[in-house]
Amino acid sequence: MSDCLLNAQAAQVAAARVMARCDALAELSETPGMLTRVYLSPEHLRANALVGKWMKAAGMHVWQDSVGNICGRYEGQTEAAQAILLGSHLDTVRNAGRYDGMLGVLAAIETVQYLHDRGQRLPLALEIIGFADEEGTRFGITLLGSRGLTGSWPESWMSHPDGNGITVEQAMRDIGLKPHLLWQAARDVEDFAAYLELHIEQGPCLEQAQLALGVVTAINGARRLNCRFTGEAGHAGTVPMSHRKDALAAAAEWMVYVEQRTPQHDPQLVATVGTLQCQPGAVNVIPGEVALTLDVRGPQDRPLAELLSDLLVQAEAIALRRGLTFSSDEYYRIPATACDDGLQAALGRAVTRVQGRSLALPSGAGHDAIAVAERWPVGMLFVRCDRGISHHPAEAVLPGDVAQALQAYVEVVSDFATRRSE
Repeated sequence: MSDCLLNAQAAQVAAARVMARCDALAELSETPGMLTRVYLSPEHLRANALVGKWMKAAGMHVWQDSVGNICGRYEGQTEAAQAILLGSHLDTVRNAGRYDGMLGVLAAIETVQYLHDRGQRLPLALEIIGFADEEGTRFGITLLGSRGLTGSWPESWMSHPDGNGITVEQAMRDIGLKPHLLWQAARDVEDFAAYLELHIEQGPCLEQAQLALGVVTAINGARRLNCRFTGEAGHAGTVPMSHRKDALAAAAEWMVYVEQRTPQHDPQLVATVGTLQCQPGAVNVIPGEVALTLDVRGPQDRPLAELLSDLLVQAEAIALRRGLTFSSDEYYRIPATACDDGLQAALGRAVTRVQGRSLALPSGAGHDAIAVAERWPVGMLFVRCDRGISHHPAEAVLPGDVAQALQAYVEVVSDFATRRSE
């Protein structure tokens, strides 16, 4: 183990600075009193400038890349050494909380600040990225910043419009970025040894376990489908119950099955029917058609596929028994992203040293690590958040939890760099 350990008192000071900086970033919003900061907006540029200032104060060389990520590098013991990549995102959803994404960027800066204050260099360099767009709030496409880093932008993204008809390409030009130089944001595989991301849990598991920190095993894969039950509309007063082909009743039966069957497959799987539209939608007419959406997620692709197959077979069976038809169309698919076993073990050791034991858990939400994992090993450290609330102004973390997270983070970074060089 490296001798570079952050003691409890220093961690508390660093955590207080992180909390204050989260508050400062929360002020950079397109709407006063409500945090909204989207890709390629004036607020995005101001956030990059402020984070870049903090990076420089921590002894880093700083630049904004061609996709709009803010980047900083703290050299290792030898110049041009391979780096450990640290970071998260600086964009938000609308009416957001102030810790989702930002906490990870600021914790990474504190890790470098600690080394800089001690005049210490590691065998590996450290690079921090404040990713430009993870949420996809403006253009409806996610992971733009991290896919810029990996060089995996689809060409079609440039022509994708926002709600005002402004394309990604035009928005880039409007702030001085050069779309034809986007490729310059992509990094070589040899540049990084690994990626570590610290993030709030966005769920209740750590709070229920009364733990500040947890180690992420995988980021859930997801499937999203548009589904439809088609029956026969009829007069609510004249069609006997035994003769009805009620699409809403079929959908309701299926929704109960989805709720009950999903945890029987695997406690880590989740399924949600998020929208429901009835036609013709009158109080005195039997619903003849119901359109609904299904979102299923899980940390492993095979169990996820088995669950989805089960749910769709049951929907067909319900429809057949009731004299209806069922159809579905999958419109979104993202595979599960496993975190690196070695990084999980390293994070587990550090978390155990800090809080006595470690909890392994999957991430139900997506992260920049999904894109980064296509090229480099990834590890994620979760920090407890109040009641699991996220994407909401009530999002909250405890300074003491942040202090413990910084202790674990510094240990993992320094230990990984040392072990890698041996």
